[in-house]
Amino acid sequence: MKCFSPLCLIFGLLSCRPAVSQTQFNGDLETLSADRSKPVGWITYFQPEQLKSYPVKIDSVTKQQGKYAVSIEKTGEAADFGVIDYVIPKSFKGSKIELRGYIKTENVTAGYAGLWMRMDGSEAFDNMQGRGITGTTDWKEYVIELPYNETKAVNIHLGALLVGKGKMWVDNFRLFIDGQPIQQVKAVERQLARAERDTAFNKGSKIDTVLLGKQQVSNLVMLGQVWGFVKYHHPNVANGDVNMDAELFRVMPAVLKAGNNAELSASLANWLKSLGPVPKCIACVPYKGNNIKLEPNYGQLFNGTILSKTLTDELSNLLNNKVIAKNYYVSLAQGVGNPVFTNEMAYSDMKYPDAGFRLLSLFRYWNMIHYYFPYKYLIAENWNDVLADCIPKFVRSANATEYTLNTLALIARVHDTHANIWGSNRVLNDYKGKNAVPFKAKFVEEQLVVTGYYNDTLNIKELVKPGDMITAINGKPVTELIKKYLPYTPASNYAAQLRDLPLAFLLRSNAGKLTLKLQRDGKQFTAVVYTLPMAKINYAADYYPNPKAKGFYIMDKNIGYLYPGKYHNNDLDSIKALFEQTKGIIIDMRCYPSEFMPYTFGPYIKTNNTPFVKFSTGSIGRPGLFVIGEPIAIPPAPSGVYKGKIVIIVNETSQSQAEYTTMCFQSSPNVTVIGSTTAGADGNVSSIALPGGISTMISGIGVYYPDGTETQRKGVKIDVPIKPTIAGIKAGSDELLDRAKDILLK
Repeated sequence: MKCFSPLCLIFGLLSCRPAVSQTQFNGDLETLSADRSKPVGWITYFQPEQLKSYPVKIDSVTKQQGKYAVSIEKTGEAADFGVIDYVIPKSFKGSKIELRGYIKTENVTAGYAGLWMRMDGSEAFDNMQGRGITGTTDWKEYVIELPYNETKAVNIHLGALLVGKGKMWVDNFRLFIDGQPIQQVKAVERQLARAERDTAFNKGSKIDTVLLGKQQVSNLVMLGQVWGFVKYHHPNVANGDVNMDAELFRVMPAVLKAGNNAELSASLANWLKSLGPVPKCIACVPYKGNNIKLEPNYGQLFNGTILSKTLTDELSNLLNNKVIAKNYYVSLAQGVGNPVFTNEMAYSDMKYPDAGFRLLSLFRYWNMIHYYFPYKYLIAENWNDVLADCIPKFVRSANATEYTLNTLALIARVHDTHANIWGSNRVLNDYKGKNAVPFKAKFVEEQLVVTGYYNDTLNIKELVKPGDMITAINGKPVTELIKKYLPYTPASNYAAQLRDLPLAFLLRSNAGKLTLKLQRDGKQFTAVVYTLPMAKINYAADYYPNPKAKGFYIMDKNIGYLYPGKYHNNDLDSIKALFEQTKGIIIDMRCYPSEFMPYTFGPYIKTNNTPFVKFSTGSIGRPGLFVIGEPIAIPPAPSGVYKGKIVIIVNETSQSQAEYTTMCFQSSPNVTVIGSTTAGADGNVSSIALPGGISTMISGIGVYYPDGTETQRKGVKIDVPIKPTIAGIKAGSDELLDRAKDILLK
């Protein structure tokens, strides 16, 4: 999954009042700066490397209307995407926002071109991922529609982006709220929340050095637990009256000075008192429903081993007398239920955060998992022990690289394939390597095996061939490299870790070449393979293995074939007509569906009304509680349901929406699922921002089969297990596809 956040989030609002000014929007790109280098109001880059790699230019020749358009073109290797952004720092009354704009493309590969739009303060975001524009296309209008939450939306960001190679032009942007042009919609001014007005520590924590002994580590463990508990339980915090980042830095010096548990408790009790009283709540009672999937866990807060009875009583009072329906720092996505972590500053200008901010990063992430990760119970280790283990690592991180790697290792401990460090993180990319080999490789029969090519360059097809086993890289055995990098490879299961290791670490380098020890036909040999900048490698071959083929067609012996990575809902009628007389259908789910299929394609192949899924969701009023809902079914279409046999192919690349879609389809009795363990990451994702501009995610809701079986970590249920073999790769055969044909024909 790929996403980006061009600017830091700006905090939400508490109240609004009408404003008289109207909104200016240079959407037609006709008003230029004094030096005529860019359209007025548009931010044309965010970091110098993006400007160098994706220059943005005014074009007076290629345009859709008026005098000017804007182009973005891939010309360098220092960045992965280019973007333009227009910020409207206002809030409006309304419920729906629509962006329209024209795009023209030229040779867009290894990515896509598209529009994007985001509302700060709410979860609304779309960057056309999964339906972006590739290749060479003429001017065409594209549309993004999003819900507009007038009580939360703070700023509007909109623009265009180019990911990968090629060139795009954009022109004639128009923005509407509830059908009215933005220029005609009255804006409302917002009053800053008290938490937002507290900026005392925005540039640094004033805690540069932390001396750690046994007592200090214990003190910080309890600080992290108390701070997170207060963040999600205190009504004054929930109202937006308290900047919890700043409060951490206010109480931390006293906590670090505490020489024993009594002094620790006193410092925490004094701080808790400073946040204001908690009124009594007669009606507050614990939830006692029979649909509880996960109960809250409060670590060491109430076991009496460290904190004083006085402090424990105050925390119990907070737990039992709160009435929180909304929280400034977290909400649940409307209609879905995954957590939306609001008003969390990323402090992107801190490339190497100070010791206080590094601990903030640890505490923020630990508590988000502690209270809002639906699969916390699947984490093999005791999550309460993670703080004590990680505090010395985060405190002693000597530079930006160590801090980033320690954060990545922490993320990996939740075992969620949705969780990683996402976006173009410069520190992590520099560590992994800016170059990579131009051939494909994956783990087959527990060996790292060459499976194909990304680019036909540098004599690569003579050096390595499909079926070659790589046993060592630059003199280090692959088995040792696996052990080295597994702790930095977040994934739900071992199959997904092995899927990611070659591209993430093993076959990347900052050097211009890799020395590989290989084995072919029982003979060992060495090959020196020159690397390419990653931006020049055609990774689109992983997502579109047969780029010239359509997303659906008839295979030999009258079998229908569907590749969801190229599926579009508006093709459904054509698919029905084409597949009407086929012997069966193969759905090749070794990809990420380009559109949401369960409620469109699903009824076409559903021959019954069997439920296929149920969800667990968290709670704002009782953080840490997850309840599970009733099973959900998708009924068959009223007519034209496909009656033949269907085989779905899955493997470790089948992730998230692919897994959910498979669950839906396989609830029909005419469907057989074949393949191997899927990525085991199901459920809508929730974004997390950490100091230093680190972006990550988690699976935000629990997804289960009707019988309660998780897809998280386990993957989807498989009827016929089958994996590729080295012999099959060497022969150039797709053994899973061949098996699918056999099942349909026999």
